[in-house]
Amino acid sequence: MQNISQPVVKKDHESKITGRAIYVSDYHDDNILTGKFLRSTLAHAKLVSVDVPPLPDGYCYVDKTDVPGDNNVNIVKDDTPVFARDTVEYIGEPIGMIVGPEESEVDHILSKIKVSYEELEPVLDIRKADTVFFDYEFGKGDMEKAFAEADKIYEEEFTTGYQEQAYMEAQGMIAEPEKDGKMLIHGSLQCPYYIHGAIMRALACGPDQIHIKQDATGGAFGGKEDFPSILGCQVAVAAKKANAPVRCIFGRREDMEFTTKRHPSLCTYKVAVKDGHVTAMDIDVKFNGGAYTTLSAVVLQRGIICADGIYNIENLHVRGKALKTNTAPTGAYRGFGAPQTFFAVEMMMDHIAMDLGIDSLKFKELHMVKQGDATSTSGKYHFPVPVPAMLDEVDRVCDLRRKHEEYAKPQTGRYRRGMGISMHFHGAGFTGSGERDIIKAVCRLHKYPDGKVEILASNGEIGQGLLTTFPKIVAHELNLPLDQVTYTYPDTARVPDSGPTVASRSLMVVGELLRRCAIKLRSQWKDGEDQIVEEHFKEPDFVIPFYLDKFQGDAYPTYAWGVNAVEVEVDTYTGLTKILGAYGNFDVGTPIDYNIVMGQMEGGFLQGIGFASIEQMDYDNKGRIRNNSFTDYLIPTSADVPNMKCMLHVEEYPDGPYGAKGAGELPLVGVPAAYVEAVEQALGHGVKLSHVPFTAEDTLKVIAKEGL
Repeated sequence: MQNISQPVVKKDHESKITGRAIYVSDYHDDNILTGKFLRSTLAHAKLVSVDVPPLPDGYCYVDKTDVPGDNNVNIVKDDTPVFARDTVEYIGEPIGMIVGPEESEVDHILSKIKVSYEELEPVLDIRKADTVFFDYEFGKGDMEKAFAEADKIYEEEFTTGYQEQAYMEAQGMIAEPEKDGKMLIHGSLQCPYYIHGAIMRALACGPDQIHIKQDATGGAFGGKEDFPSILGCQVAVAAKKANAPVRCIFGRREDMEFTTKRHPSLCTYKVAVKDGHVTAMDIDVKFNGGAYTTLSAVVLQRGIICADGIYNIENLHVRGKALKTNTAPTGAYRGFGAPQTFFAVEMMMDHIAMDLGIDSLKFKELHMVKQGDATSTSGKYHFPVPVPAMLDEVDRVCDLRRKHEEYAKPQTGRYRRGMGISMHFHGAGFTGSGERDIIKAVCRLHKYPDGKVEILASNGEIGQGLLTTFPKIVAHELNLPLDQVTYTYPDTARVPDSGPTVASRSLMVVGELLRRCAIKLRSQWKDGEDQIVEEHFKEPDFVIPFYLDKFQGDAYPTYAWGVNAVEVEVDTYTGLTKILGAYGNFDVGTPIDYNIVMGQMEGGFLQGIGFASIEQMDYDNKGRIRNNSFTDYLIPTSADVPNMKCMLHVEEYPDGPYGAKGAGELPLVGVPAAYVEAVEQALGHGVKLSHVPFTAEDTLKVIAKEGL
């Protein structure tokens, strides 16, 4: 690893440790009004009437009639309303908002509002959904011939559930009218320019009339990618009507029940095998988008691109749909569609190997892609695929090959062991031509006369370390002390649009732009003068153009790679599973700061364990989320952290800063498959598991059903 990888103290450590960091709830101003929502109590209904009682002075009711511009939040398909239209589409949909100086009085008024509905039949099951938000299809080879010539054909179905982001700080935004008729909107967020575009549309104003500023943000994991655009529009409309600052901060139950979370999935695989080798995959992927589209388009795109895993499948057909149900809209979560389909394909390969009597790891290795092979979208793996070496590295740490074969033998007794292994990737940057045609990132460096340099970019600090790693890149290139380079929470009034803080793009894409800026500034440096340099994104020359209509070309310029191994012991009396060891080897290119990257890997790995094993969330037969607190929605705590070892394998990417690739999304992606395979192997007797989370209750059901 390079010198750039040497850890430093994170720049925001002191402010957070001392309590000086300013979060959205830390603004103490008697003039800030409290806003709370009137929410639908039905999953699907026409709104007949809303009876608001007489309001005291200083209080007002806000709804769709108060939206100056378009009552649609600008996300992807722009169908999410700022406030409910003539119908409500899920329980909890905001119909209106009460705004006023006293929170208790706001609550009292809300309790007195009478809403009349004409109830409609809701659709709660994606198997019964007939409204398709997005529909993609692609393939290669000769599917008909491959299936006609197959020795065996396997068909199986896999499901995954919700996953709540469970960030430390719930959603919160403030809108503040300014003296010049402009408006400041700030809060807990990760994509300021997304919010900027949405509020421009809702308020029907120009770009200079508003600016978005990020406050210190207590985690996001994708949950603050799209939702702050919705909440930002709502508080902005309320502030405009009240002509006063309006703040809305969610309680934890409200946050868990009504904000976006990971898409539940239903994946169906039909696989042809000839001479012990997979010759074709026909894959159908369905994602539950909830009531509105939000980010389902791009989440689905990522999911189906990953649907054949890291395997070289000559004949491939993939169909992906995001479907509407009358449930809370789903959105972004770390991994962004990939954990759902990687779980499915890894388990599918395990089950085929089981039927063929072959060790599943050896079977997977037979099919693994290598440099130069075609991707699922007929692009190309342009750079080395380091997975074989990464497997060897994990093997040396935990003896995975021997244990995997040993635990596959029949086991008896109360306690039984299993070793699960998964291999995966995650593309870095926006899908296809998104960086080139949609984002078009711009970055600047501002050198002041005293020699200090300020980074001007729009990427948010959400716990992943950008306030530190961006300055490290610039300081390294300019040969300056780190304290001479600053980066602060972005404000759209001051910084250009360098794109959102999503998709493992910040370091690889924006970090490289900053490195080039620094090189340019170094060549133009003039002591004692004020200087600004700027760089624009340019797509690497080697990239095969991607066409979304055909779903063909390079989906990503490069990939980060991962290998996971999970060793478990299952108590067949209680159903409880103990993780004896969890091992992850991750190739994210050169780490810009070793400790920061390792923190990302370990945190993502643990989130993957939670998704796989305990994070059960569902809605009842009326469409209401049942698990809306940390009492009944369980996440891993410090007591649940297993013996976990994460490693970094470095395969440098030439177009990333110092060889860095995307890091944040990768570590969660492969964990569910590794965990469930381990449980499956421990149970033995030909048991095939097909869903996550796979809980202790699920284990007991299998034991009872199979007579284990």
